[in-house]
Amino acid sequence: MRSDGRPILWHITVSHYSEKARWALDYKAVAHVRRAPPPGTHMPVVYWLTRGRAVTLPVLELDGQRIADSTAIIAALEQRFPDPALYPSDPRERRRALELEEWFDEELGPYMRRLAFYELRREPELLAEVGARIVPEMSAVLGPVLVPYTRLFTGLRYRASDAEGAERARAKIVAALDHLEAQLGGNEYLVDGRFTVADLTAAALLYPIVLPPQGPSAIERMPEPFERFRAPLSDRPGYRWVQQIYERHRLPAHASAPEHAASQTGRAVAFTQ
Repeated sequence: MRSDGRPILWHITVSHYSEKARWALDYKAVAHVRRAPPPGTHMPVVYWLTRGRAVTLPVLELDGQRIADSTAIIAALEQRFPDPALYPSDPRERRRALELEEWFDEELGPYMRRLAFYELRREPELLAEVGARIVPEMSAVLGPVLVPYTRLFTGLRYRASDAEGAERARAKIVAALDHLEAQLGGNEYLVDGRFTVADLTAAALLYPIVLPPQGPSAIERMPEPFERFRAPLSDRPGYRWVQQIYERHRLPAHASAPEHAASQTGRAVAFTQ
């Protein structure tokens, strides 16, 4: 499907790193096309797109370049579409914002993904339901094979089969909320007194815990053990902060997606805010 010259974002619907890139594009009101290869088959697609430089999504096609990694994508968007800015203009504040972006990318992102898949793997019916919502065509083709395939892939790729790893992931998520609240210090934003890449990153990577209505809608509920873990976190300032950041700075998906194509394997959506 042609993009008519618009940037193309290759992404995974439920991925919090993809949500980070989607949010940056939407925040800057960049008209673009979205393509979502089925999870698990996306790695060879990315390998081909980037000529072996990467195997994970998101990837952004922009001005003849294919840019892998959500951090690099936002950096490219800042250069190409500087307003509204996600980077502070003050060098010191910019450095702090980028340091926080990296911290949440490294210290929160992988562990959030691991815990979510660990719990989903233990509830085959819910995993099948989520799979049917994310990749309906693939679900129809694979049928009962989809769940064991997904369990195998997430166990190998994200180490989501290990109970000890899942417990460490829970500790990392709580530590990330601690860090978020300490960095906020009671302020509305992390850096520069306004919304920046630091806020976007922290909120996007915490969305699977908070599940704000403005976030990805493919997962409507999580397994009971995951819900028990997140329930006491809902009273924390950091949790409420994520809700507020989404309310202020993230349009609901239906408000920014006027054009949809039906095929998930080659799906393209034009976003024109």
